[in-house]
Parts: sequence; structure tokens; C-alpha cells
Amino acid sequence: MNLEELRGKLFYQTGYLAAVALLTTAALALADRATSADIAAAQARDMQQSLAQVLPGVYDNDLLKDTLTLDGPNGEVTVYRARKAGKVEAVVFKVSGNGYAGAIDCMMGLTRDGHITGVRVIRHKETPGLGDKIETAKGRWIYDFDGKYLGSPPHEKWAVKKDGGVFDQFAGATITPRGVVKAVKSGLDFFDKQRSKLLDDRS
Repeated sequence: MNLEELRGKLFYQTGYLAAVALLTTAALALADRATSADIAAAQARDMQQSLAQVLPGVYDNDLLKDTLTLDGPNGEVTVYRARKAGKVEAVVFKVSGNGYAGAIDCMMGLTRDGHITGVRVIRHKETPGLGDKIETAKGRWIYDFDGKYLGSPPHEKWAVKKDGGVFDQFAGATITPRGVVKAVKSGLDFFDKQRSKLLDDRS
């Protein structure tokens, strides 16, 4: 095979590979476009379910579209606001704490007067059979936050019993509930600090 034939063959192979790459890229782009709407819809449904678990009741607005982003203790916090007759009656946002095996992410809801309407763990890596008792499917521990607020219990009692607080710990897994309690307490502090912005209170 002479040099000219070799050049022609290499040019053909390069062009063929470029065409395959172009077709593959186009196919991936079409697939992404076709599935992105379904993925977004599924994510919206998951978020609506999470919001409903910590914030029962009926409100006038779409919480997914009525959001506010503020600086929190661990970075930006997206807050979902629930309204009746235009007035913010409750808010929901994510809080995070440190467990035994990593971060524990929770959603918590609060009425405009700072009472907790619910807390649910949405992500964790805690040990099955020990730390996973923070899940509603494994126990009712997480429901103990319902109705509580800053001052009930007193500030110094926002801890597990082993640390002098009022919340139960788990046998062999104290670090897990301790992390959740601290996360919820930080959420209450955040709400108290940002109350006027969260509630659209101009007074």
C-alpha cells in the first residue's frame, strides 16, 4: 500500500468515526430532551409528597412555586411557603445534621408562630436496625418533634437525654438521634432569625 492509498484510508476512517460520534451525540441529546420532562415531573411529585408529610393541610398556593432562598448555617436554604388568602401561614425547608455514617437530611415544617408541624428524614446512611429508627417506617421517634418550638422544651433541653435533654436516644446509636435533634434545633434558630423575611412581614 503506497502513501496516497494510506492517506485515503485514514481520511475515510476518520470521517467514519466523526460521523458515528455525531450521530451518537445527537441520539443522546434527543434522549435527554425526551426524558428531562418526565424526570422533572417525578422530582416535583417526590417533593410534593415530602412537603405534605411535614405540612398537612390545604393551602391556596403551589408551594413548589412559592420559594425563597436565604443563607443558612450550612449554606443556602430553599424555603417553601404555604399561604392562605395571600398570607404566609407555614414554611418548609431542609435541615441537615451529622449522624454516625454521614449526613442526615431532614425536611421540617413550621407554622408562622414557630411550632413544628412535622419532621421527616429524607436521606441518611445510618446502620440498619440501629440508626434507621429515625425513619417513620421503623419507629415513631421522629414524631416527638411535632408541636414543639423554641422554648418548649427550653433551649438547653434541645438534646438527647444522655446529654441532659428531653429526646430519647437509641440503644447503641446515640450519635444518630443527637444529629437529628441538633439539625431540628438549627432549623428553629434559622426560622427565628429569618422570621420576617420568611413570613413576608414588613412591619
